[in-house]
Amino acid sequence: MSIDTLRTLNARFIHNFITNDVPSHDAILHEDFICITPTGVRVGREAYLKAWETGFDAGRIPYYDYRDELITVFGSTALVRSTNKRVGLQNGVETVGMTMYTDIYIHENGTWKCIQAQITPVAPANYPPDSTIVRKYIKGEAQPA
Repeated sequence: MSIDTLRTLNARFIHNFITNDVPSHDAILHEDFICITPTGVRVGREAYLKAWETGFDAGRIPYYDYRDELITVFGSTALVRSTNKRVGLQNGVETVGMTMYTDIYIHENGTWKCIQAQITPVAPANYPPDSTIVRKYIKGEAQPA
């Protein structure tokens, strides 16, 4: 079923980020992929994948999760939405933040490919609860939710 396939792709998308796995990530992106960052910058596929090589550092990000997953299919288009919690550590100072993302997938030639990712900061008043965690990573290692 499409929802199960998209749920698996979403888990792979996040795992690729945590492991800086560019080849695996490249395989799920549409050739016309674009990312819209939290500051509104449009990043093309090539620059996005280049940044993916070093985007996650378990020393700087000791905790990461994704939660509140919502996947909706509209024919050959799907919206995959979820929220990430990130605990950052820099110079011994811990910061906590969340971003919500919407990944848009299109179904072509029998497969789902992500054509756009958009990331939005989440205000603390709107943080989804821990009960909605799908998967968490501690020091880059997957943990039970």
